[in-house]
Amino acid sequence: MPSDPLSIESLCAELNLPEWVRDFRHAAGGKVVFGPGTLDTLGAEAASLGGERVLVVTDPGLAKTGFVQRAVASLRVVGIEVVVYDQVRENPDTEDVDRCVAVAAEGRIDLIVGLGGGSSLDTAKGCNFILTNGGRMQDYWGVGKATKPMLPFIAVPTTAGTGSECQKFALIADAETHAKMACGDTKCAAAVSILDPELTVTMPTAVTAHTGIDAIAHALETAVCNQRNEISSACSAVAWQLLDAGLARVLAEPSDLEARARMLLGSAFAGTAIENSMLGIAHSCANPLTAHYGTIHGQAVGTILPHVIAFNRTDAEAAAIYDKLSGGIDLAARVREHLRACGMDLSLRELGVDEAKVPQLAEEAAAQWTARFNPVAVDAASLESVYRAAWGQG
Repeated sequence: MPSDPLSIESLCAELNLPEWVRDFRHAAGGKVVFGPGTLDTLGAEAASLGGERVLVVTDPGLAKTGFVQRAVASLRVVGIEVVVYDQVRENPDTEDVDRCVAVAAEGRIDLIVGLGGGSSLDTAKGCNFILTNGGRMQDYWGVGKATKPMLPFIAVPTTAGTGSECQKFALIADAETHAKMACGDTKCAAAVSILDPELTVTMPTAVTAHTGIDAIAHALETAVCNQRNEISSACSAVAWQLLDAGLARVLAEPSDLEARARMLLGSAFAGTAIENSMLGIAHSCANPLTAHYGTIHGQAVGTILPHVIAFNRTDAEAAAIYDKLSGGIDLAARVREHLRACGMDLSLRELGVDEAKVPQLAEEAAAQWTARFNPVAVDAASLESVYRAAWGQG
């Protein structure tokens, strides 16, 4: 048995994870550094990538935790000059990216660090696009549209949810139209992802709950999507195993570092699964709820997810995958157990959704990009049935 109880090796042994997990590298081939205290390796990792003037992208709340100061100290101790941009907002838009780019350009930086939740990592990636390739974020909506090299990027997530540290996409909203743009390029993927579970201990309970449910949705949607493959399926299964084993524990005891480690690593595997495949209609249905009602993403996707699982079980292959993941128990019921533990087992009715707007929500969900990757083909009518099931949730 490994001596370090919080190493990948120990988690593999305890949860009987496959051997390949021990050598985890994310989808774009970037290095993954995992374990408590690994934030302090940031300086050495940045130096190894040739960084001399580094931009740290983070948010105002995190700046109060001491983690930003630790990151800056780790960089400065190896002789690296540091510029900090700490004005990241939740769900960043093109104006947020432009403000970050202005700071980066003035600082003449040669490496970017994203420290925080998905919003900080997305802002850092968006900054990298514009700083190195010029133009506007709208120019990079899609995949592979950056023609010039980009700066090395180090991702340091402080939440266990988005998996952005293992993806090549920056999700940035158009400040005028509010359209969510997925801008993808392997050049903007993290060269190094530092997964330090200590950084997630200070997360408020609500953030732990919402990001945890989002990560579970990532694991279960990628497991059955029609773009799944051997690599993504393996990552989805590992992600579910880690997240299912960690969420209730971390909610009951927020300082349980082993549970935090499971959640952070599970989120990273789920992110890698997305990178190798795609999501489905739980996310398609969640986005209009956030747009119209301001529903927190984790809550929106969580309320919809059990009904999506029930809907997808009409596909024999999807049903078999669900049963394998859950060991034969009712997977939708298991998800609702997690939702109850999070205080999030709420119907759309309880969330204030007007039943009369369900047809409109379904139309918008059907037009979402991820809807086309669901294992069961959908249209507005079929998605309306999913919404109605979630509205009158029993």
